[in-house]
Amino acid sequence: MAMSAVARDTVFALRRQIAKIEGTLPERLQAPAPGAPIDATGSDMTPDMTIIRHGLAVASANAFLHTGIERLDSALGGGLPKAALSEIHGLETRDAGAVAGFALSLVSLILREKQGLPILWVGTAEIFHEAGLPYARGLHALFGIEPEQLLFSEAPKLLDALWIAEEAARMTAFAAVILEVRGSPQRLDLTATRRLHARAQSANRPVLLLRQAGEADPTAAPVRLIVSAAPAANRETVAGPLAGSIGRPAFKVDIGKSRTALPGQFTLEWNPDEHAFAERTENSVAVVPASGRGADPAPASGAVLAFPAVATSATGDKPSRQQHPTHSSPRRAG
Repeated sequence: MAMSAVARDTVFALRRQIAKIEGTLPERLQAPAPGAPIDATGSDMTPDMTIIRHGLAVASANAFLHTGIERLDSALGGGLPKAALSEIHGLETRDAGAVAGFALSLVSLILREKQGLPILWVGTAEIFHEAGLPYARGLHALFGIEPEQLLFSEAPKLLDALWIAEEAARMTAFAAVILEVRGSPQRLDLTATRRLHARAQSANRPVLLLRQAGEADPTAAPVRLIVSAAPAANRETVAGPLAGSIGRPAFKVDIGKSRTALPGQFTLEWNPDEHAFAERTENSVAVVPASGRGADPAPASGAVLAFPAVATSATGDKPSRQQHPTHSSPRRAG
């Protein structure tokens, strides 16, 4: 049954409110064209339009950054949203390298579509001193990123870093903005992340929030990926896997939050030659190789011995002159 114009506008306004509450992509919602067909749920059936159905926003395919891993993209509802804030979280400080490497892999995918635009990486002095900066020569060799395409902004305080990231996120001069934060600071609350998310939506650019350690606090990011290092497999050769070698860098990726609310755990390898991800189903090498002599035996328990007390002279424990003849000479003054 056809709907009146007033009812159509009312349904559209409700859809926008639902999208805003759920943190989906309200900027892609458009008012239905006059005379457009409406389905039973009150959603118009115009092609290439975001539709709210059963509390889930289904956007067009070009609204997502595809990782190339079909299972991961499907679990995320199509991939990482391009015009949104996405959180990449390392649970421990030692995962900072894996988080940065995974972010650089995503940057390599982003620059394929945004050629000629640089990436801005914002952080505090504490962050860069603790985790370091990416190696310039490795950017091109591993990710195909030229050093001049990656710009860094070091702020003295987190408040300054947030301000820089917000201002940069609204600019279309950057292909993406990366904000790296350590721990769970109070200033990184829902209000601050909502501003970052809104800036990303307005500029139609991705903003990546990298978090070192800390708890998985609530943020406005529709997607949260928990990343850690995975053991590297053996290097592949013409004759087969080379035993004892180190292959491609690998990441363990867990979906902490997504628009589909589907959990998942994936082991991804980054191919530095093709600049693409590949999924690995199992790990072939342990993180630490086993001992060649087998398991270490349990330490044997022995008897506890009590040593007799040593008698001391009246002068105390001062060494004798025969032991240290140099004591007979006076010490240097000063």
